[in-house]
Amino acid sequence: MATNITWHENLTHDERKELTKQGGVTVWLTGLSASGKSTIGCALEQSLLQRGNNAYRLDGDNIRFGLNKDLGFSEDDRNENIRRISEVSKLFADSCSVAITSFISPYREERRKARELHDKDGLPFVEVYVDVPIEIAEQRDPKGLYKKAREGIIKEFTGISAPYEAPENPELHVHTDKQTVEESAKIIIDYLLEKKLIK
Repeated sequence: MATNITWHENLTHDERKELTKQGGVTVWLTGLSASGKSTIGCALEQSLLQRGNNAYRLDGDNIRFGLNKDLGFSEDDRNENIRRISEVSKLFADSCSVAITSFISPYREERRKARELHDKDGLPFVEVYVDVPIEIAEQRDPKGLYKKAREGIIKEFTGISAPYEAPENPELHVHTDKQTVEESAKIIIDYLLEKKLIK
């Protein structure tokens, strides 16, 4: 870490909230591949924007092809991927946006660190477990990844040859084999409204 840098004071988070008339929060969607995280994230982002809330979705498409294109899928690289996403989502939340992250984020410890990063700065963090039985996820398999993992073509694939540690105490738990995308997004919106995290 560089030692020749100095923190430059600027607006506080409360001052930003006053100016933007909106608070910030990170909504952290976690679950298996093909659980519906990105689809729910898209619906959530659209719904929030239509309500007049500033929101932005971070997922594999806009992170893995840019900021994290230097990372692979080893455990160390996955952890670094989540560390960077944690930092970026915290910046979005601090800017008074709703940061929506849609990543498998398979390890509880890395999700705990993401939460603590937000807690340290008094920023809300809402963990949403996007749950689906692995059999259903394999049937969906929109990118053919489970098939390749079963054939041994993809190594270290979450749920097949690498672990997924389900959240123990998420703020929200949606079941995408029983709830539609719209129903899942509404559950999240209703929670954010109830907690006065959005307008």
